[in-house]
Amino acid sequence: MADEHAEWKPKFNPWLIAATVALAAFMEVLDTSIANVALPHISGNLGASQDQGTWVLTSYLVSNAIVLPLGGWASSVIGRRNFFQLCIVIFTVSSFLCAISPSLPILLLARVLQGIGGGGLQPMAQAIMADSFEPKKRGQAFALYGLVAVLAPSIGPTLGGWITDNYSWRWIFYINLPIGLLALLLVQRMVQDPPWIKADRSNLFRLDYVGLGFLTLAMGGLQIALDKGEENDWFASNFIRSFALMFAIGIAGFIYWEWKSKAPLMNLKLFKFRNFAICCFLMSLVGGVLNASTVLQPQFLQALLGYTATNAGKALTAGGIALVIVMPAAGILTGKFSARNLAAAGFVFFACSFYYAATHTTLQMSFGFASFLRVLQMLPIPFCFISITNAAYVGLPREASNQVSGIINFMRNVGGSIMIAITGAAVTNRGLFHQARLQESMRMTNPVFAERAQGLAGALTTSGGGAQGMGAAQASIYQQLQQQAGALGYSDIYMALCWMSCGMIALAFLLNKNKPGDAPKDAAAH
Repeated sequence: MADEHAEWKPKFNPWLIAATVALAAFMEVLDTSIANVALPHISGNLGASQDQGTWVLTSYLVSNAIVLPLGGWASSVIGRRNFFQLCIVIFTVSSFLCAISPSLPILLLARVLQGIGGGGLQPMAQAIMADSFEPKKRGQAFALYGLVAVLAPSIGPTLGGWITDNYSWRWIFYINLPIGLLALLLVQRMVQDPPWIKADRSNLFRLDYVGLGFLTLAMGGLQIALDKGEENDWFASNFIRSFALMFAIGIAGFIYWEWKSKAPLMNLKLFKFRNFAICCFLMSLVGGVLNASTVLQPQFLQALLGYTATNAGKALTAGGIALVIVMPAAGILTGKFSARNLAAAGFVFFACSFYYAATHTTLQMSFGFASFLRVLQMLPIPFCFISITNAAYVGLPREASNQVSGIINFMRNVGGSIMIAITGAAVTNRGLFHQARLQESMRMTNPVFAERAQGLAGALTTSGGGAQGMGAAQASIYQQLQQQAGALGYSDIYMALCWMSCGMIALAFLLNKNKPGDAPKDAAAH
């Protein structure tokens, strides 16, 4: 049986299979970011407040995070291909329901369903790619998956802004219909389950309901606390403290239950494999860095430089082009160099790019320079993403591929959510810190400030000064001070990301020095 499994190859070209499943995954990943810039339009059209509109994102992320680890169980019940097709159907149908929603409650319900369908697409696409390619070519396959996981969030805001500005927010959901139908037809035609993935209907009643309950509690508490924390003043709010406690209880119960369960929802015993555990932690940091940088730059351009959402998104486009060029090369290199060396090289580049961003982020930044900074931030992603994903499967039984893909995608998404919330709050706090420091110099006893204020007052009034002119001058200087403080806040966060990347370099060298193209070991070896 082991020989039969080792010799199995898919009937179709693996690259056709990879492109097919990548299409479905791209549709789902794109949808997590494309709605961001349309929130004001959605809220206004449906008669909801801005705060209520943010639940359009939160509802999707919560249901998506809960479903991510269910792939292994669902595949054991109906088969992996059937589960993948079911997810495409749910995602496509719910996209249509989102597009025609007449009210916010109905839209939120449709988004929950969409998150349920989308939660199975990413990990199953990655698992199908992993099993369709022989180990020495697996890195090239993950390069294609990396394009999906990294490029889609980068172009999502640009595409979402353009569609919303030129058509309607409803079209950000309508565009999923033809993509979903095409993906469904191609998966039906080309994808097949390997012999070690066996469907057993009796597993339907073996779902770890207790584990699922704890996971729902934990992810619901975490996502709501992260999404609503800043607007509710974090732990000063009883609302946020309640959801943080909900997360703590849920995650503690989940870990305890899953470790003891004979048929766990998420096989936490895989974390006994040191290499896999390190890969999961590194992937959570990679997801965090990627998502944080994707949010920080357009936020800086819009808040401080006055860019529209569409133009801020366009500044990210050059980074996407760089990914398309570099990702295939990084995939080839995974077959020639060990994962830890490639990952460490990527983290070195990360540290350098964030240091450069920290020292060159100013209010005089041009569109071209903003695009250049984005390219620098994107170039390390392929080396980190592909090498860590590839290394996660090394040394594990092939039968664990569904669990491996589910867990590592889960860690990447959770890391992204946490880092977006942390960096968002940190930018605000550091901006206020610098504002307080700069305000100390805004006194007429300060000769530099007095000279600047008097000169500006003279320019603003026809009488050469006066109380009204001085007030306008001080207001103008204060506005400039706020902008400068905000820019310094962003510089501080980029420097923090630089130091975090330095720590990731050291962690990368804790990975086993695998030979390029290593195959997973047989389950019997464990």
